[in-house]
Amino acid sequence: MKFFPMFLRMSGRDVVILGGGETAAQKARLMLKTEARIVLVAPELDVELAALVAEGRAEHHAGEIDESLFANAALVFVCTEDEVRDAELAEVVRAAGALVNVVDRPDLCEANTPSIVDRDPLVVAIGTEGAAPVLARQIKTRMESLLEPRLGELVALGGRLRDTVAEEMPREKRRAFWRWVYQGSPRQSFARGAEREAAEKIKAAMAAGGAPEDTGQGSVALLPVGSVEPDLMTLRAVQRMQEADLVICAEPEFAPMLELARRDAERVIVGQSYGTEDWLLSDQRKAIMSKYEAGGRVVWLVSRRDAERAALGLPEDLERVPAVRV
Repeated sequence: MKFFPMFLRMSGRDVVILGGGETAAQKARLMLKTEARIVLVAPELDVELAALVAEGRAEHHAGEIDESLFANAALVFVCTEDEVRDAELAEVVRAAGALVNVVDRPDLCEANTPSIVDRDPLVVAIGTEGAAPVLARQIKTRMESLLEPRLGELVALGGRLRDTVAEEMPREKRRAFWRWVYQGSPRQSFARGAEREAAEKIKAAMAAGGAPEDTGQGSVALLPVGSVEPDLMTLRAVQRMQEADLVICAEPEFAPMLELARRDAERVIVGQSYGTEDWLLSDQRKAIMSKYEAGGRVVWLVSRRDAERAALGLPEDLERVPAVRV
């Protein structure tokens, strides 16, 4: 690796942006997600950057540029939109001992900004050392679909409770407890917007001294399919596929959607896994109920035309999830 991936502490530090145009504004937008103090260095600022200064969200330095500017800098962006000037300023920053990123000049960079999947405080960073930024964005898009929007709130709650768990829960039970928090019903509750319910479950488990025993309660999600393109799947459908212990594809053409299922999930493709297309909906329903009654989580991919008929006889808590965006 030419660049080692790591995370920098930004709270109480400066991010210095050398430039006052649109490119500088792009970096400022990114840095506003952090707790860093943003210092904008340019004779003049565009209207967006000037507004940040007026709101007190950034500071403006219009004077001379010397090494003292970078004494407390965690990171420096050079983006004056003048290639010669950028190269000159990069040398000044290096001489001051600060990490420098020269926009669109990877040969002058000592730090690169990755593609980011932001579920603060959970952050996924994807980099290709500048070799394939398009691929990095594609991976980011896939990760965005796999990590539910509220996951960061669950991670933040876990962080607030971590010291208490360490103090009050026996060491041998902690790993199973956190596995349950992030893989079990608390995460599922957060995913559907029931934050209070999730917090109550977690605190009850803490009071009981560990994760609850498996109650044997299974779940069934019915996904009516109107298109077999995996990249059109809804976020909720992908989440259910990632949680499932068993995924049944009622028709062989649904098989490409299995690439979004959990790696160790059991997979059944009617017409392939069972060697015949005559494995009826009623037969599939029996397999689903067997798994459900054993406490398993099941996803059933059926054609839209068969969705209502398929739902007959399934549990009352059946979840119907749109499989693809329309």
